[in-house]
Amino acid sequence: MEEKTTMTETWLRKHCLLYVGATRHPFIRSIRDGNIDLSSFKTWLGQDYVFVRAFVPFVASLLTKAWKGSDDSSNDMEVILGGMAALNDEIAWFKKEASKWGVQLSNIVPQKANQDYCRFLESLMSPEVEYTVAIVAFWAIEAVYQESFAHCLEDGSKTPPELQETYQRWGNEGFGQYCNSLRQIADRQLETASHDVITKAEVTFLRILEHEVDFWNMSHGGT
Repeated sequence: MEEKTTMTETWLRKHCLLYVGATRHPFIRSIRDGNIDLSSFKTWLGQDYVFVRAFVPFVASLLTKAWKGSDDSSNDMEVILGGMAALNDEIAWFKKEASKWGVQLSNIVPQKANQDYCRFLESLMSPEVEYTVAIVAFWAIEAVYQESFAHCLEDGSKTPPELQETYQRWGNEGFGQYCNSLRQIADRQLETASHDVITKAEVTFLRILEHEVDFWNMSHGGT
């Protein structure tokens, strides 16, 4: 019997060009090809530290939505809690890397693309935003990083050794499995969602991809 196509699979096919633009961006390709301008990497490092700090309250709000929007038989809260716990380690990693690269995190001013992305995240924290919409956003944010940095681990990669910790952090198989767990939760929620919620979730998915492209652009020399 042929497996039913999931909603996220439908979206990934439908919006393939934008998804590829987010996960195979020239910034990522420059890391993979070994010709990244290290000033661009430092820009990304500082700006992403700011973003992750804004990401924490979003994930906290998602936990509340999961508590209200999922049943006891699911493991949604455990999966999301695992992701939230990992953010503590992630913030410590950013601080360590910043020290290594001479990036003063206390002096980082969020650029416009970062500000816009953080504002969008904050809008998703509203109690009026459905759990389904928020979990789709969470999956999309994590999946873009996983697929992007996994690309840097593929055969033929010339990624500089000094950036190994970066691409290993998000490109590793364990993080990939975590992203698959988030995707399964999103698809399960979408299966029973109303047409209105599905539409809002798809729009949110597209907004995330657009913000991710803008964030890479900013890191790659844009603003």
